Amino acid sequence: MNELDKEKELKEYLQSLKKVAVAFSSGVDSTYLLKIAHDVLKDNVIAITASSHVFPKRELEETKAFCEKENIKHIIFYTDELKIEGFASNPTNRCYICKKALFQRIKDIALENDINYVIEGSNMDDLGDYRPGLKAIEELKIKSPLRQVELYKSEIRNLSKKHHLPTFNKPSFACLASRFVYGEMISEEKLEMVEKAEQLLIELGFKQMRVRIHGRMARIEVEPECIQMVIDNKSIIDSKFKEFGFDYVAVDLCGYKMGNMNKL
Repeated sequence: MNELDKEKELKEYLQSLKKVAVAFSSGVDSTYLLKIAHDVLKDNVIAITASSHVFPKRELEETKAFCEKENIKHIIFYTDELKIEGFASNPTNRCYICKKALFQRIKDIALENDINYVIEGSNMDDLGDYRPGLKAIEELKIKSPLRQVELYKSEIRNLSKKHHLPTFNKPSFACLASRFVYGEMISEEKLEMVEKAEQLLIELGFKQMRVRIHGRMARIEVEPECIQMVIDNKSIIDSKFKEFGFDYVAVDLCGYKMGNMNKL
């Protein structure tokens, strides 16, 4: 089945749900899902976004701008993951712990708005990595329409471009907690260090990148062809990162890889 047929099936599936709340992060997948859901269900769709320490401010502003542009009802709630029992110690099932609490809150908000179905944007590629959060989604009976119709990331990007969505070529993003080695304590201070460091790299022109944190050391991951660009900007990167609180700055010579911390 080609991507256009999958999109047709997606629309039919969403139509069958009648009213939905979309867990919206402004990423490639959730933006596409929200767009299609709104096209199909109109005012029977709301977007719900969690504002927190692990969600960069730039992403939050993008959720607001998109919903305003598309005239979609948007509910933003604040959550403090650091207060969720077990989260800050960063166990290997951290994502499960977080997603279970987060999506329970989203479900509650949906029900308050007379909506029985919450949908989220995981796709078929997410099944190829260590994703304990998917277990929480299944336990809470959150629906995953993009996986339901077997859409892959590349297809979602192609369809997003077809719909003129600004996210069609947006780099993949994950919450800031994914920058920590499992077992290393997550704190508000270190989350802010990572957010500032990645924002600097974005301002310097880097697209797909991560700043992994190891104690007080930052390990920069960029696409292999951009490693020289890091070296060319080493003075400002080093000085600013140390200003943000890092003692050492390193570059991963193998470059960026999604889920790189999971291999440990």
